[in-house]
Amino acid sequence: MTYHLAIFDFDGTLADSFPFFLSVFNVIADKHGFKRIDTSRAGQFRHYGTREMMAYVGLPAWKLPLASRTFTAMMKEHAHTIPLFDGVADALRHLAAREVRLAVVSSNAEHNVRQVLGPELSALIGQFECGMSIFGKASRIRSVLKNYGVSAGNAIYVGDQGTDAEASHKAGVAFGAVHWGYATIDALRTQGCAREFTTPHELHSIATS
Repeated sequence: MTYHLAIFDFDGTLADSFPFFLSVFNVIADKHGFKRIDTSRAGQFRHYGTREMMAYVGLPAWKLPLASRTFTAMMKEHAHTIPLFDGVADALRHLAAREVRLAVVSSNAEHNVRQVLGPELSALIGQFECGMSIFGKASRIRSVLKNYGVSAGNAIYVGDQGTDAEASHKAGVAFGAVHWGYATIDALRTQGCAREFTTPHELHSIATS
């Protein structure tokens, strides 16, 4: 199916920020009083859903916004060091050239997203909805649909975590799961995927019926 609107998550979907996330996780844990992790076990944690990970480290839901703000503030200082996944830039250019409308819905700060994308790619994104809770993306996806005047059936949200799948389902849009993100593809399949993308190059297919 060809989609008229492609909405993207950012961390783990467009940006390879997982190494940075691991590098600062224990600093954030110390600051906000939850359990540290053994970063050498990062592969195991990719099998955990967000709620499972929060339970594992003892992070209550009310502390999540505080921890998230600390993460985005730390990332602001290092955004220039965080790369996009290979092939993402070409995929965004390809979709824009074929008149697929583009948006980003991310819990990260808009400044960080724009900094990592750079001016050229940021100019291709028609709407940024950033800074919400990872559990609050559905309403932002609906906002993008309304702004563009695109029906939910003609849009896809591309992400890498179970919370992205949940938001897609709530908003009524297709969920596209990437193989290269924070969560494993096996974990994402349990959430229900309309599409899977093995590599960033396969994002080109969003514009192809």
